[in-house]
Amino acid sequence: MSNFEGKVAFVTGGGRGQGREIAVEFARRGADVAVVDIGTDIASVPYPLATQDDLEETKSLVEAQGRRCVARIADVRDQQALDSAVDATVAELGRVDILVANAGIYDWSSSPLWETSDQAWTDQIGVCLEGVWRSAKAVAPHLIRQGEGGSMVFTSSNLGREGAQFSAPYVAAKHGVIGLMRTAALELGVYGIRVNALLPSTTDTKINDHQTGWSRASGKPDATREDYLEALHVWTVLRNTGVIPASAPALAAVWLSSDEARYVTGIELPVDAGHLTLPGYNPWPARG
Repeated sequence: MSNFEGKVAFVTGGGRGQGREIAVEFARRGADVAVVDIGTDIASVPYPLATQDDLEETKSLVEAQGRRCVARIADVRDQQALDSAVDATVAELGRVDILVANAGIYDWSSSPLWETSDQAWTDQIGVCLEGVWRSAKAVAPHLIRQGEGGSMVFTSSNLGREGAQFSAPYVAAKHGVIGLMRTAALELGVYGIRVNALLPSTTDTKINDHQTGWSRASGKPDATREDYLEALHVWTVLRNTGVIPASAPALAAVWLSSDEARYVTGIELPVDAGHLTLPGYNPWPARG
């Protein structure tokens, strides 16, 4: 893929997991990087979110590649915090060329839509959909002002293309990200700015890798990580794959932002080991 020397990538949810992999992959290919993450937990989410220490670790990993890094706490639901982080990126690194709007949460509540709490709905729509819009809103004026084009990658999910029981807020948000991407591609194309959506399936990161996630995926109340990994094999066409390593969507995000993809805009790119080619497959065991 292209060398990103002289480019700056801005990555949300960059404190760990998939976001960290994206940030470090850009750095390996010559980009300077800015990363933001929330730095605190959200009550409706049953696993810990990224901390300041996580952000600092990402910063160290980027700098180990010989690149500069700006790392800041910012909740993607907070426009002022995002605007400030993007302004700081431009002030310290000179520009911004690429946005990867990657921040996301999942509450794992196993609630049907009529039992989903207002807070769970608000939090997931806020982070997973509104946060993408706010991230694009913060970065777009800088890209337009620079006048050199650019790239935005919005992280959706395989659940942006299919339904899933007991996941109404997440599924609604991830479907919304695809609609937002299509609109952004149309509006920003005149400025030479490309916008695409990344659709990972289950990745081996903290959003899935915890007791609640293991039990939900396997249908076993006292599931182990091994039970979880075994269950995932039947979710894919590449049956020896199961859970997707975070490096896989990271490489796809970098490719979508590269010169090799200069004519690619407005698309949905699944990174799912063929999951979406299994029509009608419902991975969630029935509740009850």
